[in-house]
Amino acid sequence: MLEYARWKYVLALILIVASSLYALPNLYPQDAAVQITANRGFAVDEVLEARVEKALKDAGVPFKSAAKEGENLLVRLGSEDQLRASELLREELGRGYIVAQNLASTVPGWLDMIGARPMLLGLDLQGGVHFLLQVDQQAALERREATYAEQIRVVLRENRIATEDVEVRPRDVLVRVTRQEDLAKALTLVGADAPELQLAPLGGNAGPGFTTTIPEATLNAILDETINQNVQILRNRINALGVAEPVVQRQGDSRIVVQLPGVQDTALAKRVIGATATLEFRAVIGDEAQAATAQATGNVPPDGRIYLQRRTGADGKPLPLILSKRIIAAGDQLVGATSGTDPESGTPKVDITLNASAGQRMFDFTSQNVGQRLAVVYIERIPEVKLVDGREVRSTRVTEEVISAATVQGVFGRQFQTTGLESPAEAQQLALLLRSGALAAPMEFAEERIIGPSLGAENVARGLESIAASFLLVLVFFVIYYRMFGLITNIALLVNLLMLVAVMSIFGATLSLPGLAGIALTVGLSVDANVLINERIREELRAGNTPLSSIATGFDKAAGTIADANVTALLAGVALFAFGTGPVKGFALSLIVGILTSMYTAVSVSRGVATLVYGRRKKLAGVAI
Repeated sequence: MLEYARWKYVLALILIVASSLYALPNLYPQDAAVQITANRGFAVDEVLEARVEKALKDAGVPFKSAAKEGENLLVRLGSEDQLRASELLREELGRGYIVAQNLASTVPGWLDMIGARPMLLGLDLQGGVHFLLQVDQQAALERREATYAEQIRVVLRENRIATEDVEVRPRDVLVRVTRQEDLAKALTLVGADAPELQLAPLGGNAGPGFTTTIPEATLNAILDETINQNVQILRNRINALGVAEPVVQRQGDSRIVVQLPGVQDTALAKRVIGATATLEFRAVIGDEAQAATAQATGNVPPDGRIYLQRRTGADGKPLPLILSKRIIAAGDQLVGATSGTDPESGTPKVDITLNASAGQRMFDFTSQNVGQRLAVVYIERIPEVKLVDGREVRSTRVTEEVISAATVQGVFGRQFQTTGLESPAEAQQLALLLRSGALAAPMEFAEERIIGPSLGAENVARGLESIAASFLLVLVFFVIYYRMFGLITNIALLVNLLMLVAVMSIFGATLSLPGLAGIALTVGLSVDANVLINERIREELRAGNTPLSSIATGFDKAAGTIADANVTALLAGVALFAFGTGPVKGFALSLIVGILTSMYTAVSVSRGVATLVYGRRKKLAGVAI
């Protein structure tokens, strides 16, 4: 007969309440805002807040509020005043602060405390900037070949094998040795030091020597590593813009797509993306107290220079440190860096690998300086464009800071570890900076577009209107055609839409136009499932079965058909999500979630409602279907 377990009612109630809470933030509109982030050496405090408010009031720019939220100062205002306010504040605050347009949440704090946040809007709905970057893969290969050439020089020099020339050519590296009797030994040494290379002795009358070629598999791995490293570097840099859910993804073999929703300042985005960075390893001279004294008096050792650390003192200012002018190793000589835990002390560490030449210099330094400190300096060069007398003047702003200063525990060369870090998170961050300090290959802007927020607002309105109109038509049709079961179906459809929005909000999905299309499609799939159930019940009634038996049999027999019909669509959605990119992934995610929620609401929720309406009636003459 028609039964529905109590635990299923409890589960459905929990899911509906939770879905209501996590879907609720989507009803709160976002405020247009200007976000102000402090650069190194500057602070976001009450003084800055008063300065911003005064500048806006003096210029007659209306704003809702200006308050510190997290590490940033957020100025909320009307969308028509956002661009004007950002330009005004950028000019007012100068280089000490990054001023970026953004959207600020208006979700109440109690919802934020339970992790309830609205779905993010994609570039097509919110507006922003779109860049297509071309990566110079040839430059990456040439850089790697140059690294191998230097590595070969060091290996042969260390083993006293004289060379006439080590030449980097377009597809290989040519090595000429002075004496024929040294050729076999040179091949053995280079093969052991760089086993991934293919070595071939020179033939004919070319003289003693050999060529080294990077195998095809290694070439592909280098190119993949180049693109992936550049993608990671760009993600790190874009964080400085304060953009919610930026899209940074690979496109094809040599291009990277960057989409920044909510950002209208193309110049600022290009400055951050186009910046270059590198690393330097230098010896530390003295301690922080000596550095502070030298900074105050100007009495710096002749072989040293004052740098500022990323660490700050009690006053919030960066701590000074005196470093040697001699560079032991630079970032372009870094091969790899990974974070981990020291098995002996249990403290966080970072394992670093240098190339051969830098490893030799590091070995020479550590052999004589055990117990001394070694610093890692992070150097970033940011291109700037200024208008001087009506002309564009391009310059470069250089920022330097010490990201780590650790004690040398023993003698090491190419491979070593740095400890003394405060936490595993700091170790991971340091390893990330070491790996992505400099771009693996140069890039150029192949394409740039700006999408206005008015287009996004129009897209949102049209998309929501189309979904609402189709949904209302479906609801009205079901009530007219299926009567009471039409009302039950409508309840299931509403619960399905509620759960779909809640799950996508929990996942932090970015909603775009393809995502809206996926939601509309899942509504249609949910309708199909409920039609199958209702028609099954009608067939059982026509066959002469009792109303309660017809309802139970209709739900039981339709459940298998619904599962079969939806599994194929679900597999298609999984394939789209696995192999698609960008908008295709957004469509696939909404399709997958929608199919799962529609299967649950059509089979389980609608049966629970039907049981509440008809289940307690022992003598039921008929059903309104």
